[in-house]
Amino acid sequence: MKNDRQTKKLGEIIIENKKSILRSKGNNDGIYPFFVSGFNVKRIDNYLTDGENIFLPTGGNFFVHYFDGKSAYSTDTWSIKTTDDVDIRYLYHYLVLNRKYIGKKLFKGATIKHLQKNDFRDLKILIPPLSEQQRIVKILDGVFDNIVKAKENTEKNLENSKELFESYLQSVFTNPGKVWDEKSLGEFIKLEYGKPLDKKYRDNNALYPVYGANGEKSRSDKFHVDRPSIIIGRKGSAGELNITEDKFWPLDVTYFVTFDNKQHDLNFIHYLLSTLKLTKLAKGVKPGINRNDVYSIQVNIPKTLDEQKSIVAKLDELSVKTKKLESIYKQKIADLEELKESILQKAFTGEL
Repeated sequence: MKNDRQTKKLGEIIIENKKSILRSKGNNDGIYPFFVSGFNVKRIDNYLTDGENIFLPTGGNFFVHYFDGKSAYSTDTWSIKTTDDVDIRYLYHYLVLNRKYIGKKLFKGATIKHLQKNDFRDLKILIPPLSEQQRIVKILDGVFDNIVKAKENTEKNLENSKELFESYLQSVFTNPGKVWDEKSLGEFIKLEYGKPLDKKYRDNNALYPVYGANGEKSRSDKFHVDRPSIIIGRKGSAGELNITEDKFWPLDVTYFVTFDNKQHDLNFIHYLLSTLKLTKLAKGVKPGINRNDVYSIQVNIPKTLDEQKSIVAKLDELSVKTKKLESIYKQKIADLEELKESILQKAFTGEL
């Protein structure tokens, strides 16, 4: 019954486990789960607590872990239980519902933000009788298990759609036609060095894109290259590819591709380079690519520009269909998350 519900502060319903002295090291082969300030759970050979517990980070980003069994937690992790009149998974679901609010409002600090435990204890929660809590938890657990499975299936379908396109793309270049030639990349493309651009010439609202190693970094009213090209990361995110048909400025951590556009198609070259996984050529502490290593790669390429354009048309068509499918899957994942939030909201406003 709704009139049996009470509003309480979290401080009235939580039991705090003793503070841990364990640092966030752990290992991958320990016996027990080890909850730390990062989201990923580690392993450890000793345990600190048993039974049902909730684990919360005290610094960084907020998230919630629940575990039933022997486990351990680090010094920067807060482990809590609940009083006998509160189902711990009822509290867990409440914290999941309010995780964004807690992360934004209750984590404070000039540099690394920390959970303000007194503010956390002052949060209010609607507490129905224990039997009602257990009914709600049973519904939520069942619904969320189904949502998790649906998300996993959708994410798998999303991954499969990407792999399908990649597989077809690879097959195009590993099964050359009769009118193809084998050449080294250096025979038909050149990698030119990018150039530094003073920050005073950068403006996010300016006309032309400014490319770094892993994509557009800013914009500028100045340009260094006035023809379509492919930008390849040279230092840092070495081997990453970006294509542009606009005037642009490639920074000094990049190469930009030049070629004879009367013999070769820009998009064909981009598709070809994307199959070569140039990131694997990166070497050094700050990964970098030597263009001579790129030039030496042997590839197959159609002899005629028309054949290249024909292949690009087919790849573009499949790419559009694949991206449309990916968009549908991503929207379904977002819808499932929205459904989860809606159900949680109903649970803690007495509507479930």
